[in-house]
Parts: sequence; C-alpha cells; structure tokens
Amino acid sequence: MKIHLKYKYISFLFLLTFFSSCSESSSQAQPVPLISLEEQIKTKFNGEVLPPISSICFAGAYYRKAVSSKDYWLGIGGTVVLPTLIYDPTRTNPNKLGTYLDNASIYLGGTSDDQETDIGMTWEVIRETDGSVSKERKAFRPFMRRTSHKSGQVAVYQNAPATSNYYWYPGETIAMSIEVIEAKKIKFIVEGAGKRYEEIFEADGYKKEIMANYKRVNAIDQVSNEGKPVQTTTAKVTGAKWLEVYLFRSVNSQVVKAPMHPKRFTDMQCPAKSYFVLSFSGESAETIDIFGTK
Repeated sequence: MKIHLKYKYISFLFLLTFFSSCSESSSQAQPVPLISLEEQIKTKFNGEVLPPISSICFAGAYYRKAVSSKDYWLGIGGTVVLPTLIYDPTRTNPNKLGTYLDNASIYLGGTSDDQETDIGMTWEVIRETDGSVSKERKAFRPFMRRTSHKSGQVAVYQNAPATSNYYWYPGETIAMSIEVIEAKKIKFIVEGAGKRYEEIFEADGYKKEIMANYKRVNAIDQVSNEGKPVQTTTAKVTGAKWLEVYLFRSVNSQVVKAPMHPKRFTDMQCPAKSYFVLSFSGESAETIDIFGTK
C-alpha cells in the first residue's frame, strides 16, 4: 500500500511539473503576426508559390522574359512605353520585299493546362490610305496566338484589324492586360494614345481553378527561326519601358492586382545576358534595350 501511494505521489508531481512547464512555455510564446491583405498584395500572399530561380531558354529569338510561378493567377497586365526597332540592312526577307528577317514584339501570355498563349503587340504592316497593304512594317498592331489543346482546340494566330485606330507607334504609352474572365475565355485589352482594342480570346486550357503561369516578353523575333540558334544581326530594339506590371489574383471573391516585382518572376535573358541592357526602378518598372550583337 505504501509503495502504491508513493507512485501516486510521484505521478502527481510529474503532472504538476508538466502542466507548469506548458503554462510557462505558453506564456512565453510570441503571437503570430497577422499580415494585412494590402501587405500580402505588395509582397507575398499566404501560401503563394514562389517562382524558380532559373528556367531553360527556348531557341529562336533574342528575348527578355519575366515569368511568374505556377499558381492561382488569373492573368497579367501592365503599362509600357513602346520601343523603336532599328533593322540590320543586310538581313532582308527574300520572300517579302520591303521586310526584314528581324522584327520587334512586346507581349504578355501564359501557360495553363499545357496550352501556351502569346498576346500583345508586334511590329506589322498596315493598310495605307489608298487601301493597299504596306510593303514594310510601319506600326505596332495587337496579335493573339495560342497553341493547340488536348480538348481538340487547334492552334491559331490572329491580328487586330488593319485599321488606323488599332495602330500604335514607338514612344507611345499603352496599358495592356490579359485576364481569365470565365472558363476558356481570356479578355485582352490594349489602350493608349486615344485608341483602344478589346477582344475575348478563346483558349480551352484557361480556367480560374487551374494553376497557371504568366509572362511579359520583349523580343527581337527572327523569321522562320523558331527552335533554331539565333541568327547574328545588328538589329536592335531600344526604348521599351514597363512602367508597372501586375498579376491578377482572386482574394475573398475579389480580383486584385499584385505587383510583379523581382521576387515574383523568373528572370530570363535569352540566349544570353550580354544582349540586354536592363534597368529596374520602383516595384515593377523596367527599361529594356535588346541588341543583336554583344
């Protein structure tokens, strides 16, 4: 009986010590700070996936790409000053008189459910006042491209109509955005310099509940060179400046714009950093000059 009481006493002391220790630890524990939604929008959402440090370049063009993580983003947008293209006079296109083998584009896009989109502005031919199509490229025009999808949707490329209210020029500032507004539909908007273009672009892989990544791209494209090493050129595209870039995200049933700052994208300069002169400022602003020669 005495041994039994002894063990009960020891157990009582143990429990008393345990609860006392827990109480002390609890009193010393620091409360977890709550991060406001405004701060999450500026920095990082709770549970937000961060992008990889690097990514493999796809051959065929000189391009500066900033690509987000694969997360529940709904699109991307920004304000940008359009650049100026200087051609390499020796690289004329033998199949299209008056045009060259290098071209400029500045666009947005993404990859969702293995379907890729490129949507933005490319330096293009225009329709002259007499109704003829210009031989040379003279203005930036909106374009939309998608790859095929497992649903059976085919790949497509299309431009905005060749009319003067859809032409933009170097040095002009435009606001450009793409946003998934419902299943399989992306709203594309370009506006600036007194002009506006809006299109609902169908893309079966894009749905609000599917994780996707989004990108902004500045490029010197090269005719019939996709997947091949870049061709040497003296062409250059200068004066582009993203004044702001943001990612769309749904929070508490409301779509917000989160700045696409450097911690929210993978920095890609392809085929090598030596072809680019970049300058950052503010949350997401960046000046980009591209040179075909190092």
